[in-house]
Amino acid sequence: MENKIDREKLAFFGNIELKAKQVVEGFITGIHKSPFHGFSVEFAEHRLYNEGESTRHIDWKLYGRTDKLFTKKYEEETNLRCQLVIDCSSSMLSPKGEKLTKLSYSVYAAASLIELLKRQRDAVGLTLFSEEIDLHTKAKSSTRHHIYLYSELEKHLHQYSSDNIKKTSTVESLHHVAELCHQRSLIVIFSDLLDDPSQKEGFFQALQHLKHNKHEVIVFHTIDKKREVDFELENRPYQLIDMETGEKIKLQPKQFKEEYSKEINKYFKSLEMKCTDYHIDFVPVDINEGYDEVLLKFLLKRQKLH
Repeated sequence: MENKIDREKLAFFGNIELKAKQVVEGFITGIHKSPFHGFSVEFAEHRLYNEGESTRHIDWKLYGRTDKLFTKKYEEETNLRCQLVIDCSSSMLSPKGEKLTKLSYSVYAAASLIELLKRQRDAVGLTLFSEEIDLHTKAKSSTRHHIYLYSELEKHLHQYSSDNIKKTSTVESLHHVAELCHQRSLIVIFSDLLDDPSQKEGFFQALQHLKHNKHEVIVFHTIDKKREVDFELENRPYQLIDMETGEKIKLQPKQFKEEYSKEINKYFKSLEMKCTDYHIDFVPVDINEGYDEVLLKFLLKRQKLH
């Protein structure tokens, strides 16, 4: 199928948009018999009725077919403002030399969420950060805006150079996001959270800032589980390089695997527990797996908001 596509006729944003559509179509088909009943048929035109709302816009014909109450959605209606926030620091370019990195996974996952939001007539914005905010757009629902977001994502995906080292300033960036976004937005963060552990309390304060401004938050902890958590490397000497500082260390993986895995799991678990305390969804995402976990968790969070 892909071979039949004339890529020269696609707009600059076309490839990533096409990928997002394919991901979403497959996902919708997969959940057709799930609790999201009617999702793939009337996805862009209806939403579940919430008790206490006006019955004025209930689709009674659909109720007769499904025995569920849905209200009609209109083009000008925006039920949700969602801000997609992606860590674009150099550590997100791992695993180096691989086609799918943590950054490219995050870009494709974000594009898929844009496709979902587009179908629901919801507003979406995009924030890209490294040492500072590299890009921030307000949440909008226009077609022109979606085109711009796809183009920025694809541009970042293909033009990002591994030679241009970018450190992470997650704490400062999230404080900015908390203030820049309209209150009561859904903030969706993609990051490997490989910051300096001494900045952990600052990270928690940034999360508190988001919640204080009445935002709902999902943190998609984007990692290469095989290498970064399980430390599954060949039993031979390695020279490991910190992608954000350039610091190098030589080691034999077998000698450090057990202790490393124990400590990194302990660190990530502490982040997850603190997020739970703040009523923030913390979702470990392995880049070696599909996008279903991202899409499903997003929909579950969205349902809680309506």
